[in-house]
Amino acid sequence: MIDIHNHLLFGIDDGSKSIEDSIDVLKDMADFGYKAVILTPHYIKDSNYANPARDNYKRLKELQKELIKNNINIKLFLGNEIYIDDRIYELLIKQEVYPLNGTNFILVELPISGEYEGYQEIFSFLISKGLNIILAHPERYISFQRDFSKVYELEKIGVYFQSNIDSLVGRYGEGAEEMIKRLLKEKKISFLATDIHRKKHNYNIWNTAREIALKYISAEEYDILVNKNPSKLVS
Repeated sequence: MIDIHNHLLFGIDDGSKSIEDSIDVLKDMADFGYKAVILTPHYIKDSNYANPARDNYKRLKELQKELIKNNINIKLFLGNEIYIDDRIYELLIKQEVYPLNGTNFILVELPISGEYEGYQEIFSFLISKGLNIILAHPERYISFQRDFSKVYELEKIGVYFQSNIDSLVGRYGEGAEEMIKRLLKEKKISFLATDIHRKKHNYNIWNTAREIALKYISAEEYDILVNKNPSKLVS
């Protein structure tokens, strides 16, 4: 399996606070079966979560060295979870933010509650520039829960959707749980990711999530979401 959304790059955002924390979780993920991880620290312009990509890259190299020292067999790549902003293209050009593993795919987040005015136009502009948009966890957005047609609108212009595995087990509330089930049933999801921030007490919850997902999609389709599609971003 390959994870394309998490907060395991230490000391950047609300995820891992230290390199030891990152190593601890990555070891658990490797033991669970993850072969590769794209690290996606938050980037929110004009906030405390606006670490430039060049600094993130230095931390990536430190983390890779520690994995080797600890004999943890998991590959690391770099990206960002970019909070919606009308300056995203400029931020990419200036290398303040980083696409997923240097591809033309970018992971973008919308407000959980409320709505960002004109986000569809921003997505259309970015797509016109040759970028592929992956929308992070659409099932969590209150406005999407209230109006599923927003999914259809973004799908029509070519936006991809990444959902969180933990949404299937109620981690983000009943609304998100029902939403991800509908997204799976209607075949709208292209990627399933962990969005993990810190060590879990029980990683078997991901097995439970898989069992729930298989009520709506086949085992082959599940593999596409956690392995085959993500592999295109790291190969």
